[in-house]
Amino acid sequence: MIRRLPVRLNFDDNYFEDRFQGIPVGGYTALFERLLEGIPVELGVDFLSDRDILMNQFDRIIYTGAIDAFFDYCYGPLDYRSLRFEREHIQRSDYQGTAVVNHTEAQVPYTRILEHKHFDMNYGKNVTLITREYPADWAPGQPAFYPHATPRSQERLARYRALAEELGNRVIFGGRLGEYRYYDMHQVIGAALATVRQVLTLP
Repeated sequence: MIRRLPVRLNFDDNYFEDRFQGIPVGGYTALFERLLEGIPVELGVDFLSDRDILMNQFDRIIYTGAIDAFFDYCYGPLDYRSLRFEREHIQRSDYQGTAVVNHTEAQVPYTRILEHKHFDMNYGKNVTLITREYPADWAPGQPAFYPHATPRSQERLARYRALAEELGNRVIFGGRLGEYRYYDMHQVIGAALATVRQVLTLP
């Protein structure tokens, strides 16, 4: 994990060194609203509870949930890390001066604070919203955020991928949870585009 932390001898305060960095205009919600314009969308649907119905309803499914959950944890759950969030509105124009501050002190229980107005400069003048992010243990039924690739998980993952292979092209597993891979945003977008190109060539 330490390899993900940049060490610099200059005053560049960006986390990544990519030439182009930014947030979509209007945020990710607006981006997906435009991408999905004209496409039927159903929210609040538990795919796993209706899996058999949906599997019979569609010829091909792109599944981005946890691969072990898809197969009812038949080989046991994979290992994940989870998170807990606490949000607070603060009556001041600015709280920390930047979007994200990581906290590495052992005595601080949260790992970082996000200040949302630095992602969206139209948030408001005299109020700000912060989110404190806390590490949390994971168990089935809890939100899974990060794959934790232990030897036990790697062995189970190989067995789940074998089950996925038996489904052929009917189900395409993608994303952090479907592929059980850690992705940054640009990596997951690249993987999604590559998957689309693959899907378009399938019979």
